[in-house]
Amino acid sequence: MPAAHQDPALATPTDWEIVIGLEVHVELATDTKLFSAAPSRFGDEPNTNVTPVCLGLPGSLPVLNRRAVELAMAVGLALNCEIRPSVFHRKNYFYPDMPKDYQVSQYDQPICSDGWLEVPGGNRVGIERAHLEEDAGKTTHLGGADGRIHGAVGALVDYNRAGTPLLEIVSRPDIGSAAEASAYVTELRAILLALGASDARLEEGSMRVDANISVRPAGSGELRTRCEVKNLNSLRSLRNAIDHEARRHIGLYEAGELPIQETRHWSTDGRTHSLRSKEEADDYRYFPEPDLVPLAPEPDWIERVRSAMPALPAAQRERLGALGTDPDDSQVIVSRGMAPLVLGAVEAGADAARTVTHAVQNLALEGAELLDVTQLASLVHMETSGQLTATQAKTVLGIMCERVPGAGAEPGAIAAELGFEAMHSGELETQVDQAIAENPEAWKKFCAGESKVAGVFVGAVMKATRGQADGKAVNRLLAQRRDSHNM
Repeated sequence: MPAAHQDPALATPTDWEIVIGLEVHVELATDTKLFSAAPSRFGDEPNTNVTPVCLGLPGSLPVLNRRAVELAMAVGLALNCEIRPSVFHRKNYFYPDMPKDYQVSQYDQPICSDGWLEVPGGNRVGIERAHLEEDAGKTTHLGGADGRIHGAVGALVDYNRAGTPLLEIVSRPDIGSAAEASAYVTELRAILLALGASDARLEEGSMRVDANISVRPAGSGELRTRCEVKNLNSLRSLRNAIDHEARRHIGLYEAGELPIQETRHWSTDGRTHSLRSKEEADDYRYFPEPDLVPLAPEPDWIERVRSAMPALPAAQRERLGALGTDPDDSQVIVSRGMAPLVLGAVEAGADAARTVTHAVQNLALEGAELLDVTQLASLVHMETSGQLTATQAKTVLGIMCERVPGAGAEPGAIAAELGFEAMHSGELETQVDQAIAENPEAWKKFCAGESKVAGVFVGAVMKATRGQADGKAVNRLLAQRRDSHNM
């Protein structure tokens, strides 16, 4: 096992280091649930996407979702795992939001085993396993703090999520800092988006992270008592929870006390709070699910899944880099799942620099990942050919994102709706000359070499043309007139 990396922010005189293993639960992007034909959708009216299987009614029998198996294999292959025969078990536990009071999950024979994930700029994190299981429903506690049961006066249960296909990806304890944990989750999320395996939205719960955290004296190599912080739903929460929990453990050891193995909750007050003592495998009384046969994908099925896989994030970053894209911009594009869109638009003839700029600066919008490649290429061409200014292109792009997927997202039609038309060069020159005439003092400074005052003229022209002027064209005309003035 690779040595954990010490986080300088947590260094103490006794030189502790953090040991972190992550369990990432991902809802797979299937149309139906793992064992029934009920729709698997987020945001529908409560308790509408259910079947007798979801509700655990007597006599109902599960039928395994083939697409969920294929997505699990694709993720496993992307994580360099071995795809192995697997068996579903019943995990017995009181789930108030799962009527059966047990979860169907893979236990000692998961479908994906023994892989690894290369963290950009960091180390290689081992993947212990990735296994299929069904999600529970959702309980909403009423009147309690942070939606928790403590202090609640009642609870509402929604079974829409019960039975949704989950893939639980378990890392080995190879992560040594909050920053590295964040980078691991970011890269894993990018892989899921590239594969189309999940929308991986932390804020909606389709991707959830549990962090197993312990500390040890630097260089000792031992694994001490760990605590599991459950259901972290943002990268910021992940980093803060790890830092807080590591400091808590260090404080206990230095006070002569020992941490207790337990699960904990990350609260909005910036602290972790005890939930329950940590169960071991025996506590769940696993036994093979009698209503499901073992799952043993044949080699040709695995190869069909492998051959259908798209370029993964590392390859996407390499292709973006070949276009001259800054590494940080490449990372942003890949982490948003937009590399296929950007690369496709460039292949369709769009200017690479402008396409990247839009992806990084203007496409952090809902619906952006659904944009049509040819439509984005068309927008960029309209901008670089002078038909639209940069400001106008940004406006049109925002409307395109609002209208996908569907009709009316063609950039030329949207520009016409908004009345965006390219200004004739003569009209633009007139506006520039008028701005110069109205700002003589600023003009003197500009001609004397104070380039910053160009903003005075650009702003005046933009105001006079109601934003239709091209700022770059205005700057070119200003430079030409200054050169003529100084001859």
